[in-house]
Amino acid sequence: MTKADIVERVAEQCGLTKKDSIDMVESVFSIIKSTLESGEDIKVSGFGKFEVREKHERRGRNPQTGETIIIAARRILSFKPSTILKDAVQGK
Repeated sequence: MTKADIVERVAEQCGLTKKDSIDMVESVFSIIKSTLESGEDIKVSGFGKFEVREKHERRGRNPQTGETIIIAARRILSFKPSTILKDAVQGK
């Protein structure tokens, strides 16, 4: 499913014009993006949790040369689905 597909479904299910639906979907994605960029988690009841985690610096190995390298610390994004979403996907 693409963003355009989401816009279509929102327009149909909410009785909005396509333009209003585009604006709403863009706003939601913009809010999600800015919240995650600031390092905050997002919890959506019945759906799941988007979480920004810190990965510490660590040692690794260059597979081509075998040389030991340092992998820099970084932030990663993870998603943990809720039990409700997991059950729905599994058809329970």
